[in-house]
Amino acid sequence: MHNMTDEFICTRYGEDNDGYLNAIVPPIYMTSLHTFPTVEDHIHYSQDSGRFIYGRVSNPTVELVEKKIAALERGAGAKCFASGMGAISSAIMSAIKADSHIICIENVYGPTRTFIDSYLPRFGITCTYVKGCEISDFENAITPNTSLIYLESPSSIVLSLQDLAAVAALAKPRGITTVIDNTFATPIYQKPLTLGIDITVHTLSKYMGGHGDLIGGVLVCADEGRLRSISTRERELLGGILGPMEAWLVLRALRTLPTRLKQHVESAARVAEFLENHPKVERVYFPGLNSHPQRELALRQMEASTGLMSFVLTCDEAETRAFVNRLKMFRVGVSWGGFESLAVMPYYNMNAQQLDKLGAPNRLVRICIGLDDAESLIGDLRQALEE
Repeated sequence: MHNMTDEFICTRYGEDNDGYLNAIVPPIYMTSLHTFPTVEDHIHYSQDSGRFIYGRVSNPTVELVEKKIAALERGAGAKCFASGMGAISSAIMSAIKADSHIICIENVYGPTRTFIDSYLPRFGITCTYVKGCEISDFENAITPNTSLIYLESPSSIVLSLQDLAAVAALAKPRGITTVIDNTFATPIYQKPLTLGIDITVHTLSKYMGGHGDLIGGVLVCADEGRLRSISTRERELLGGILGPMEAWLVLRALRTLPTRLKQHVESAARVAEFLENHPKVERVYFPGLNSHPQRELALRQMEASTGLMSFVLTCDEAETRAFVNRLKMFRVGVSWGGFESLAVMPYYNMNAQQLDKLGAPNRLVRICIGLDDAESLIGDLRQALEE
């Protein structure tokens, strides 16, 4: 597996065209159950047997996607979920018990923080939020009850990085599980499991789906035993498996993932450079720029930065809102990672204390560079800035 290219994994790995009657596209197994030839076969069923039994447990279309994503991440295996939050919450729950302590980065995906802050306290779970830019941030936050370090690198909105190898080296001897949301970089440009991280999670709706037509999530484990436990507990019992139609859409999108990402990367680099050099732009948050404070770390653990960035204008919040409303190529929307280019003001309703913790003002604008022509996007930003 380790000698295969990512392109080969996306287009061919795990497929059995003879078994598909020589069709080049694998079928969608739209079935809720699978039967057995004898009672004895049913009695001796196990997930390791290669057989399928029920759609809440496993599905051939879903399994093919899982094989490909696990191979891309260089993991022992993967499990797909009905949403990114399904994968995230399952990964977190697999690593905690009553009264556990979590260390999480401050600039984490909003719903992840809501899950940690609003749902987990009923089980006595506590969490310490850290900036995460220095390894000492994590070291100083560890308690005797710490069982999980949750990472997101680059992080939501301000795109700060954590040193993945250093965090893994800190956590492993202490028996602390490490989980990272790797949606931004994708397994094409960052492979955290090879740096010692235990679990990666992705929202399939972003780059891996890429076409704005599905909701899904996936987690990948470095250890097969951990994956089996998550499969039979968190996924099977909570009923969060991805549907076969959505899995087939992911399968189709994976075929073009490396090619699409190259376009996102090239266009985003040009847009970020334009913004950084514009007099009305105060700051750009993008790991692909040499001015990023953690550029050296980005070069060390990522192969490229993708199409998501944020920036702050020199004007006030009301004028920033007017700027976003003047954009024509960028639509206002919360997601990212698809063909569409988007803009949003994620901090507009936050108070001064929240903004201080997050390290950015409420006039921050986040844009997703889609597959639109880079010059057209730059022209759109220019006209909105100049007006």
